[in-house]
Amino acid sequence: MITPSYVRTMAAYNAVMNEDIYAAAAELGDAERRRDRGAFWRSIHGTLNHLIWADHRWMSRFAGWENPAVPIKDSGGWYQDFDAMAGARRQTDDAITAWAVGMTEDWLAQDLHWVSNVTGGAQTKPRAFLVAHMFNHQTHHRGQVHAMLTAAGIPSGVTDLAMLVEPAV
Repeated sequence: MITPSYVRTMAAYNAVMNEDIYAAAAELGDAERRRDRGAFWRSIHGTLNHLIWADHRWMSRFAGWENPAVPIKDSGGWYQDFDAMAGARRQTDDAITAWAVGMTEDWLAQDLHWVSNVTGGAQTKPRAFLVAHMFNHQTHHRGQVHAMLTAAGIPSGVTDLAMLVEPAV
């Protein structure tokens, strides 16, 4: 389904996009970042929080990271301070990039077994499928943030994968 090169490429894209999105979001005041804009996680701040939370949740399964202590329903409020959240985002992206560098075909070819907090049941899925899901989830919610920033009059720049990163080898 996917290759180690895909994982490295998407990790690079994720990091570049997050830098751009956070730089654009920093142009808004805290109240504007937290304003309910009708998105699933309500605000820019909430959506950015949820993304870090979800990355940590998946990486706890993929690489043994510490699982977030807050449940998914509270993930939009994981970090209260924007600067602390931005720092955590950079650290998270650096760690995902480091993990991607060591990616192998063998690891991707295996299944992952876990208990889902969403369904409450045991799950088994191919790792490659779940890694693709993690990157797709990031892109989905960053797109929501991009739309909220655009509506707030803050351009967040180019978002096209092919314009921002080169394919990894």
